[in-house]
Amino acid sequence: MRLELVNIPVTDVDRARDFYVEQCGWTLITDHVQLEDMRIVQIVPPGSHCAILLGKNVPGITDMTAGSQRGIHLVVPDLAAARDQLIGNGVEMSEIQDMGGVLYCGFEDPDGNMWLLQQWPHGGTHDYS
Repeated sequence: MRLELVNIPVTDVDRARDFYVEQCGWTLITDHVQLEDMRIVQIVPPGSHCAILLGKNVPGITDMTAGSQRGIHLVVPDLAAARDQLIGNGVEMSEIQDMGGVLYCGFEDPDGNMWLLQQWPHGGTHDYS
């Protein structure tokens, strides 16, 4: 099993898409309308194989409260560099916290969905395969 899609509930799909693509530097995979009022936008963070869904009127998926997604981790090899890049693009970032050798900092999208950047000691990653 592979995790390949995570829904991020938003109030304004265009605003969220622009934030993630233009400010965060994520890749837009698709943006289309189906069945007249159902919209599917999929984006991918750099280096990830899991897409993020920003949608509207997708039955059973987009009925979550906007801004309710909290604490999704994005693992990076160099937290300071990733943080600086996002700040340079206008993303408000929290300060870096050291939690016993694992470093964290966070940001929120325009709806308040909260993300955490995480760096393992020595920039390593975990392989769960």
